[in-house]
Amino acid sequence: MKVAVVGATGLVGSVMLKVLAERNFPVTELIPVASAKSAGKQVDFKGKKYTVVTVEDAIKMKPDVALFSAGGGTSLEQAPLFAEAGITVIDNSSAWRMDPSKKLVVPEVNAHVLTAEDKIIANPNCSTIQMVVVLQPLHAKYKIKRVVVSTYQSVTGTGVKAVEQLMNERKGVDGPMAYAYPIDLNVIPQIDVFQDNGYTKEEMKMIKETNKIMGDDSIRVTATTVRIPVMGGHSESVNIEFENDFDLAEVRSILEQQEGVIVVDDPANAKYPMPKDAHEKDEVFVGRIRRDESQDKTLNLWVVADNLRKGAATNAVQIAEYLVKQGLLNK
Repeated sequence: MKVAVVGATGLVGSVMLKVLAERNFPVTELIPVASAKSAGKQVDFKGKKYTVVTVEDAIKMKPDVALFSAGGGTSLEQAPLFAEAGITVIDNSSAWRMDPSKKLVVPEVNAHVLTAEDKIIANPNCSTIQMVVVLQPLHAKYKIKRVVVSTYQSVTGTGVKAVEQLMNERKGVDGPMAYAYPIDLNVIPQIDVFQDNGYTKEEMKMIKETNKIMGDDSIRVTATTVRIPVMGGHSESVNIEFENDFDLAEVRSILEQQEGVIVVDDPANAKYPMPKDAHEKDEVFVGRIRRDESQDKTLNLWVVADNLRKGAATNAVQIAEYLVKQGLLNK
């Protein structure tokens, strides 16, 4: 199978290559793709070096699937070129997520919506992905009415420049700023730009994407997204109000049985998920499972995942794996 990775030299693109190798995706030919200025560079994949090519050259090479992680503008312009050539695109940017004609997919939740006709498939926002993996089985059992989520997001979600800013600040070195403010020893309650309603774009992504992925507009969601000076993954405090009451032991059992979820919840021994534990792992970790004592039928959870893996690269590769398994590529 010919696999193109568009944005192969970027932070998420490099993780996509790593995940493809680790999961033994059936790559017979790798086509790393980047902008014209990066063409000719080399990337490593399974011990071999591959030369980065341009989009035009990649399309001529007719890959079966193209994993995109090159930004929204690039995706809007270039994903249709691949799709028109019969190549299935799995796009990691926000470009296509809320397009009603495009599927927004987290495999553990809604892979069943995919068909061979879907040539551009959207990968959701990193924060949304880890949350809906946990929400879905609980919604199926108790019916969710409302979700209140606050996020604690890693600088890796912004990109290499943000990681460099954090590291420079730790060393006391001046350098380029990814944020308007220092991030070390600080918390920035803004991710992406503010909208007219006072929410940031990131917060609105979580609200709208959750409804679309779960196929239920009746679920009310409100979000506050925050950047914190950590690496390794995003954390979320999630408060869930249900239509029906629940038993905590049953909640734990449901989450333990959910594909892609690991429960780490032992308060007596101070065991709970942290970003450093999720780093370079594909699963979503859940802990601090407890009843909200201020309101009936309401649950509190703490949810952690590596935003570059399950929040981006791994989810994209899992979509590709599903397409292969169901025989939905090149039909």
